[in-house]
Amino acid sequence: MPTLKAIALDDEPPALKVLGSLCKQNPNINLVQTFTKPSEATAFLQNNPVDLLFLDINMPTISGIDFFKSISQPVMLIFTTAFSEFALEGFNLQAIDYLLKPITPERFEQACQKALLYYDKVLSIQEEEITPEYLQIRADYSLHQIAFEDIILVEALDDYVKIHCTTGKPIVARMTLKNLQLKLPEKLFVRVHKSYIISFHKIKALRNKVVYLPNFEIPLGPTYEKVLLARLKGLD
Repeated sequence: MPTLKAIALDDEPPALKVLGSLCKQNPNINLVQTFTKPSEATAFLQNNPVDLLFLDINMPTISGIDFFKSISQPVMLIFTTAFSEFALEGFNLQAIDYLLKPITPERFEQACQKALLYYDKVLSIQEEEITPEYLQIRADYSLHQIAFEDIILVEALDDYVKIHCTTGKPIVARMTLKNLQLKLPEKLFVRVHKSYIISFHKIKALRNKVVYLPNFEIPLGPTYEKVLLARLKGLD
């Protein structure tokens, strides 16, 4: 069973203390850091990849839902909240689980097992050396199989993504860009903007913070510039 690297964000320190105690009871959950301020959690995630995020929803400066949409790193999500009315939107973000406070040890363990199973059966497959050749995605009441080599870029449109391909018209599916990124091989794709993931091998040029692709010119966001430049130099 894998060990998941986790962080927690909640504006209430007592809630973080409870989470810390619960995590200590599970040897497969390594809670490396907790935060009461979303800005500090964002800064940490920019330089420290994690597997799992425990996230409160009702916070004073930004909702947990908006916070999750704002971060660029793909991460499994477990909501921890006292409000049940956000459950539907939470699951629309493909959260692993939705825990209502006060969180019991039994319910917490159940959520952790879901995350461990998802990581073991889904995410670990994506990390294997053998890269799948196709993206399977549901759109327009159909299951589409798109060859990775045909994808030029993926564009975020609120809660939808628009997949631009070398063949045929774009495919629009209800999914966040963050969740789609989990389905794309890191060796073949790179995120260059909060709204764009592009095919790395289709980059024609990079000038003045603009990435040139076949028939597209995509802005390079400052958050993603360092990663892209490293890959272009063969360092990543």
